[in-house]
Amino acid sequence: MDRRVRVLVVDDSAYVRKVVKEMLSRSPSLEVVGAARNGEEALEAVERLNPDVVTCDLIMPGIDGVEFIRRQMAIRPIPIVVISIAAESSERVLSALDAGALDFVQKPTALATEKMFDMAEDLVAKIKAAAGAPLARLRQPAAVVAAPIAASFSNRYDLLAIGVSTGGPQGLKAVIPRLPADFPVPVAIVLHMPPGYIQAYAKRLDDMSALTVIEASEGDEVRPGVVLIAPAGRHLTFSRDQLGIVRVRLDIIPLDTPHRPSVDVLFQSAADVYRDRVLALVMTGMGDDGRQGAAWIKARGGCVLTEAEETCVVYGMPRSVVDAGLSDASIPLDRLTDAIVERI
Repeated sequence: MDRRVRVLVVDDSAYVRKVVKEMLSRSPSLEVVGAARNGEEALEAVERLNPDVVTCDLIMPGIDGVEFIRRQMAIRPIPIVVISIAAESSERVLSALDAGALDFVQKPTALATEKMFDMAEDLVAKIKAAAGAPLARLRQPAAVVAAPIAASFSNRYDLLAIGVSTGGPQGLKAVIPRLPADFPVPVAIVLHMPPGYIQAYAKRLDDMSALTVIEASEGDEVRPGVVLIAPAGRHLTFSRDQLGIVRVRLDIIPLDTPHRPSVDVLFQSAADVYRDRVLALVMTGMGDDGRQGAAWIKARGGCVLTEAEETCVVYGMPRSVVDAGLSDASIPLDRLTDAIVERI
């Protein structure tokens, strides 16, 4: 957008409000238009100031962050980026995402000014992405999970590999729970999240799904009926043992990727091990993670699907694949599971 993004900062700490306002004001594309100390003040400030994006703490007196997000989304959906501290429970952050928050960043444990500014680049990028999110996506109510799809399978593929980032926690809830219990191929997912959240998120997704959803561990067997989500800070790759069983390998190498885990690393390893029998899916997210991996999968004869622009919270990762000519089909979120099942 041409004009500056107008931001409301919500935090009960005067120090944090000051530092966040200062770091955002350093970006020429952002303008801090106000601040609030709690959910009550935030609701009033949104009504009065009409900001483009809200940054929101979660633990506040009175109406806390999660309740503010619920109430604001019921009144008028607006892009909200949560600023959480590592000590806050992962459940609280996931509840904020369920309530409608688009993304979150972590405050450093030590609130020294230099540490706070370490998160500035990440926060600014996520605010800019949130400002561009289609409000129609925010207005959608929490997904009512449809029954799993009944199908007979010809097993054209041996692995479903998924890469997703901003908007991913909600997007995956529209896809994975609709896969049937007899889905014949394993699923491996890279979801960009900071450490400390994947296990709790996998448990929530597991509770909704006919398949078993877990955070991947070193040496896990890659088998049908199981959805493996890469842990934060480790790349998920595959190796085939002497008995022909494919197992998970977790590593910090390569070190030069923008993200760890990386969708590119997952896709490349999938293509190396499963060759032309990989069905890949790139969903909503910032950046271009997945583009190089999609090229690797296509070179080996696999298939790459992308989420359509109209349902993406951020059309970055899918766009990079589409623009590179690597997408076999661009499909809206509510049709993705059907498309997966049709191909398998």
